[in-house]
Amino acid sequence: MHQGAPAIAVAMSGGLDSSMAAALLVEAGHCCIGIMMRLWSEHAPGAGSSNKCCSAESVDVARDVADRLAMPFYLINVEEIFKQEVVDPFVTDYLAGLTPNPCLNCNRRIRFAYLLQYVAQLGVARLATGHHARTEVGPDGQVRLLRARDPHKDQSYVLSVLDQARLRRVLFPVGEHMKSDLRAMARDRNLPVADKDESMDLCFVADNNYRRFLADWGDDRNTAGPILTTTGKEVGRHEGLYRFTIGQRRGLNLPNLTGKAVYVIDKDPDRNAVIVGSQVELKASRSQFTLTQANWNQGHPPHPDIALRCQIRYRGVAHPCELIWERADTPTVRLWDTPTGIAPGQAAVFYDGAVCLGGGIIGA
Repeated sequence: MHQGAPAIAVAMSGGLDSSMAAALLVEAGHCCIGIMMRLWSEHAPGAGSSNKCCSAESVDVARDVADRLAMPFYLINVEEIFKQEVVDPFVTDYLAGLTPNPCLNCNRRIRFAYLLQYVAQLGVARLATGHHARTEVGPDGQVRLLRARDPHKDQSYVLSVLDQARLRRVLFPVGEHMKSDLRAMARDRNLPVADKDESMDLCFVADNNYRRFLADWGDDRNTAGPILTTTGKEVGRHEGLYRFTIGQRRGLNLPNLTGKAVYVIDKDPDRNAVIVGSQVELKASRSQFTLTQANWNQGHPPHPDIALRCQIRYRGVAHPCELIWERADTPTVRLWDTPTGIAPGQAAVFYDGAVCLGGGIIGA
């Protein structure tokens, strides 16, 4: 242990990014401990619980990396709270016609809430993760959240839920590095994660089929209903709203509309209906929306003079926009172009250049 060095807990998963986060911190002279969370998941379709992110193999790899770095390693069980705070809301929201991103709830409720509190009880002030993002202290003394150096791996979108209190306690050591460089660095250090594949799917779904997961873990709202055009004409039937996403084109199975480019424009839970139409109708269906559950990383909304951009998908582009403050708690977001697939329940995250300003959930 490095006497006198501030203690840092590293959230480990047995993957490349978190392992390199730990390695970089140890090499910089910090006293670190490794923490791995055992999360809830299916171990087979319809049956819980064993999480892909913390399988026995991943635990062994994370512990091996910690041993090589001379770090104490802790494995903690958070299955129950993860199920309650992440999995159950994911199912509930999807069945209600929304399109939630469970990573936001995980960061808001588990990783940067429960885990931060846990490490504080160990006497550790700061938490590092393998997220691709950066932080810096601005001229006003506030901590700013920045996009990662590698634009293809940037994860600031799912970190937009952090406030100043949490940003002051977190570190993102890999955010300054390109992913390819991290692999090379892991090889140079002989770490057993250099060639490990990335996990891009839902960690709690056994077979990566979220529609099957929702059918297995949902309730009796998984009922059939009509597929309607924007004029109200029924052109087909569906077997559950959760099977569709806004902007979807494939898999609609509408023989009466063969040869036409048809998209999912909306989902109407009140009528249990899927609404479809042309690409023109899709773009025209929503150029603005309300923002709910807003969180501003620096404690206040963006200044009106900022050239604001809004990202509505995890790997999407940021669109020019403005905020209209008719109601203080639920501003309206007006987009200056017409992106497709704006779906209630997804996150809308705002940027000023590389600076993430915060975000919220897309409403009506």
